[in-house]
Amino acid sequence: MKSCLIVDDSKVVRMVARKILEGLDFEIDEAEDGQKAMDACLRQMPNAVLLDWNMPVKSGLEFLQELRALDGVNQPIVVFCTTENDMSHIQEAIKAGANEYIMKPFDSEIIESKFIQVGLL
Repeated sequence: MKSCLIVDDSKVVRMVARKILEGLDFEIDEAEDGQKAMDACLRQMPNAVLLDWNMPVKSGLEFLQELRALDGVNQPIVVFCTTENDMSHIQEAIKAGANEYIMKPFDSEIIESKFIQVGLL
C-alpha cells in the first residue's frame, strides 16, 4: 500500500484529505507543521506528501527545501495544496522540488487527477 503524509495546520483540511486519500487506498500519516513533517519523514519516508504552504514552526516551502536536500533517501512525490495561488508562489514551489500544485479548496476529483498525473495512481 502506498503512503501519504498530509501536512497542514488545519485539522479540518487534514481530515478531508485523509478521507479522500484513504478512498484511493493510501496509508495516511499527518503532521500539523513542517518540523513535525520532517520528523515523520525521517522516521519513515512516505511515497507522497500533500503539503500546505503557510504553517507555524516551519513553512511548507522550508520543509520541502530541507526534504530535497536529504541524501540517500527515496524522495517522495510532493504535491503542494495551498491558498497561495499566484504564479510566483507556484514557480518557487516547483523550483524547490514540488511535483504538482493544487489550489484550495480541493475535492476528490482534483486530488485524484493530480495523483494520476504524478504517477501515484
